[in-house]
Amino acid sequence: MLAVLLSQHSTLPIRTRLGRSCVVADPGPDTQPGRSESTAVSLTAEALLCGEGSGVDLPFEAPLLRPPPPLHVAEDELTWLNPKSASAEVQWDLSMCISNNSKGMELRRIMQAACQGALLPQQSEQITAELEADPKLVYHLGLTPRKLPDLVENNPIVAIEVLLRLMESNQITEYFSILVNMEMSLHSLEVVNRLTSLVDLPAEFIHLYISNCIASCENMKDKYMQNRLVRLVCVFLQSLIRNKIINIKDIYIEVQAFCIEFSRIREAAGLFRCLKTLEGGEQVTMQLTVGSPNGHSPAS
Repeated sequence: MLAVLLSQHSTLPIRTRLGRSCVVADPGPDTQPGRSESTAVSLTAEALLCGEGSGVDLPFEAPLLRPPPPLHVAEDELTWLNPKSASAEVQWDLSMCISNNSKGMELRRIMQAACQGALLPQQSEQITAELEADPKLVYHLGLTPRKLPDLVENNPIVAIEVLLRLMESNQITEYFSILVNMEMSLHSLEVVNRLTSLVDLPAEFIHLYISNCIASCENMKDKYMQNRLVRLVCVFLQSLIRNKIINIKDIYIEVQAFCIEFSRIREAAGLFRCLKTLEGGEQVTMQLTVGSPNGHSPAS
């Protein structure tokens, strides 16, 4: 039994072996005559020392104290706050990936001011010059898609320069979505019109913006503002058609209905004549193509 006990004891962890055993010898054994129960004593000792789940495996171990570290008391120590709402907003770290110099800090300050009000001409020129020198600087100006409408309304020229540099960004779709769904205004028309002439915008975004512009004109209650918006939209559409940026077939019915609804306005009547001219030219071209041998025009 002693050999079994020693073998079992050697497999225990060090901390367990260092602890006091739960099995304690009886300090006053029974020595009365006629009470010899050696067999029962042997079985009891074997169960206590070598049996499964024996008391040897349950020693009194010294507790391993892990006192908590003291709190660091300082003026800049953060206080733990339990959020009260499930929604969270991403906080942008404007100091990442950009050198902490006076130029970077100044541009971020100017961009923040550009979303709040009109910039001075020299400030707009400064942003444009810095973006031309380092196009990747646009990613560190702190302009999020949510701030784009404010920048468009206050500084459309700066908004155009920034969006041109963001064309390679993986967030450009989100910027376009915010742009085409924002409230129609002269500045938003200016930004979209300039972008369509400089880069290839997705056709679905242009069509969506045109639909939103038409809806804004139809829902405007003020007659003066409605006439003004209709004139702006007509000039914008004529520019897109003249520069062949859109395929008029895709929005022909919607634009034609818009022109008929506001036919009292001179620009809408002019746009309607432009649509009819394009429609007549296409019909003549189709007739010449179908009527000529081998599908070629007689002039060819």
